[in-house]
Amino acid sequence: RIHLIKDKDATDDYLAKNIKGVSKQEAAAYRNSYKKNICIDMLRQGYHKSFSELLTLIQKWNALREAAGPGSAIWHEKSLEEQPDKLDQLYHFLTRAEAALPAGHYEEVYDNQLSLACFFNEPEDKWLSNYFYEQSFNTAQLVEIDGGKRKAQAYVNMGLINEERGHIMKAAEHFETFYQLTEGTPWKDETGCAYTSLACQHLWRIYTLLADKMLENKEHQEAIKTLIKALKMAKEGGDMKMQGEAAYCLSLAYHFSGEHETALAILKTSVEIFTSLCDSGGLGRAYAAVAKILASQGKSDEAVTYLGEFMKDAESTHLSQSLVDANILLGKVHNERGNYNEALEYFSQASEAAKALSNLPLVAEAESYCGIARAHQLMVAFNSHVAAAAADPRSLQCLLAWKQSRSDVCADPL
Repeated sequence: RIHLIKDKDATDDYLAKNIKGVSKQEAAAYRNSYKKNICIDMLRQGYHKSFSELLTLIQKWNALREAAGPGSAIWHEKSLEEQPDKLDQLYHFLTRAEAALPAGHYEEVYDNQLSLACFFNEPEDKWLSNYFYEQSFNTAQLVEIDGGKRKAQAYVNMGLINEERGHIMKAAEHFETFYQLTEGTPWKDETGCAYTSLACQHLWRIYTLLADKMLENKEHQEAIKTLIKALKMAKEGGDMKMQGEAAYCLSLAYHFSGEHETALAILKTSVEIFTSLCDSGGLGRAYAAVAKILASQGKSDEAVTYLGEFMKDAESTHLSQSLVDANILLGKVHNERGNYNEALEYFSQASEAAKALSNLPLVAEAESYCGIARAHQLMVAFNSHVAAAAADPRSLQCLLAWKQSRSDVCADPL
């Protein structure tokens, strides 16, 4: 027995000297999940805040999954703790942000939080991205060394998040602050766009959205005031396309409020801008609005004259899309006035122009208008025969013959 004990001691001594063992920590690393190892490493290095934040995010993901329930998209996704690449990013930037915190290096904290917000750019990670944008917004309020640049970035990011969530008024407040912070600065984004121009673009868009809501609620004067601000931002931003759109929207607001002459004057500005840009889509909408306003005032002849100019301009500048729009608009005006032959002629020209563009949806639209005009043409002759049928049997025979052949009805029943 003594010999056996001695042999064991000798064996243990040999193993200790010649074979490298595995420590408890190394063994645990193999046994534990990736998430647990990251958490242990955070705690070992003293990153308690990062550890707590990581666990909170994992719990939030699990709560979102449970709330969505089986059958939802998130139910079939891997959980956050099962995605090592995302855990690595969270570990890296959370710990760097926490390390910068005690020294009051808030600009570094902000940069790391913003990096995480930008990293989680997939649709399923939208909640994570928004979370870190909100965190970076709070941190940006504490940054004092960059003249307010990070604060401006944070405000525009929160404006976009609120706009996406449908909180238009709150988004407008954030964009207005962004505009104030960037006014007169040389700051640019990664694409080279000046922050001041970006602020004008966002404010033009958000003011237009606000005005749309006001128009839906029949708040015409408030909508006009808001759209005047939108036009001011468009001009200040220096984007001609934006100015044309802003003028177009403002003219419609004046039209809805009954100020037709003002609407027409602003629409002409919109037409001039879209013409200079060779913007077929904008021109089509602007001319359609002019024709609608003139028609509502009983000035159909003037509308036809104006649209005729549109068609000539489209032909001379070779704007094929605008040529289609002009013919359709002229066809509509003649159709509403009961001039079905002229309407059919313009709709047919629109169809031919659309075919030249090889634009199948546009061809289908033009052909449908042709069908409407043909039906109206037919109704004139058909009604004449019906009215004359009691006095003249030939009208009844004509109708019966038409029913058999479905060809054109004789224009004159008598």
